Amino acid sequence: MSPANRRPILLVEDSPMDLDLTLRALSTRKLANAIEVARDGEEALAQMARWDAGAPPPVVILLDLRLPRVSGLEVLRRVKTHPRYGSIPVVVLTTSRDDTDVREAYALGANSYIVKPVEFEKFVEVAHQVDLYWCLLNHPDPLSVAAT
Repeated sequence: MSPANRRPILLVEDSPMDLDLTLRALSTRKLANAIEVARDGEEALAQMARWDAGAPPPVVILLDLRLPRVSGLEVLRRVKTHPRYGSIPVVVLTTSRDDTDVREAYALGANSYIVKPVEFEKFVEVAHQVDLYWCLLNHPDPLSVAAT
């Protein structure tokens, strides 16, 4: 198993219903990567201290924008400007179709912007694409892998 396959996926989601839907969709893929969950922006940012202490950084971060305590856009900004973790891919997975959110997310360094599908089958397709591209095909920055 490659180092990327041993690294978790960080899912940052505060809505219990969306969290359950996303976890169920991801479970249909039988991912090699563990799923770690942060339920608000502050919890997501606290993950960096865990990575500094030796926990493996995620292979990809799935980030909701509408989060309590610290917004998803602020989480994105802090991750992408971090000297050690800025190369971790961040996929915005949100209900917002607002052009301002899309522009700001990309300006802050988002690697992809996906509007959450309503239907479970479409969510499963999103999970398939995340697994296929970000976990299996994409080659992560060796420096962020070296952090493990």
